Amino acid sequence: MRVLIADDHDLLRDTLVMFLQAQGGIDTESVADFDAACARITADAPYDLILLDYNMPGMNGLDGLKKAIAMGDGQRVALMSGEATRQIAEDALESGAAGFVPKSLPAKSLVNAVKFMAMGEQYAPIDFMTAVEETQCNPLAEKLTARELQVLKGLTEGKSNKEIARDLDITEPTVKLHVKTLYRKVGAANRTQAAMIAREAGLF
Repeated sequence: MRVLIADDHDLLRDTLVMFLQAQGGIDTESVADFDAACARITADAPYDLILLDYNMPGMNGLDGLKKAIAMGDGQRVALMSGEATRQIAEDALESGAAGFVPKSLPAKSLVNAVKFMAMGEQYAPIDFMTAVEETQCNPLAEKLTARELQVLKGLTEGKSNKEIARDLDITEPTVKLHVKTLYRKVGAANRTQAAMIAREAGLF
């Protein structure tokens, strides 16, 4: 079984490769961005599964997924993400993805998912696809728009405006505008305070 993993987070990528290769019988290659993935898809022998990170450089979300599917000549392509919503997962599956894999999956489940998809099945974790959005019941969440919530989540994860912009596929000035607005709405003076308020409210 041959698997290609494309993800810009070195630690996660290396850990995935290690877990998969430890299974035996899985030949795993890895790259750090979408352009490198495309180069491998074109140059290498066919893969049983190509696993793409939704937010890596050059990916452009679902556009990258569709491009990889089109150029893969029948190779199976799956999406992996720690940020994507259930709607994105559903759109990916409708676009022909072999599956959707949240990065929060335990290692054993992830390995099983990769094997499952490589054998021709479509995968998406039931609990993720059927989860109810709990943030809508939170009083603090009700003050914010969906985009402001996404930006606030980025702040709680210690991300810079540039990183949040890349994750959400919006411009950095737009992120700055959302940050300023959500500061006012939650009563925060800076990033650290906003993150603390969000965590104390049980948002993330």
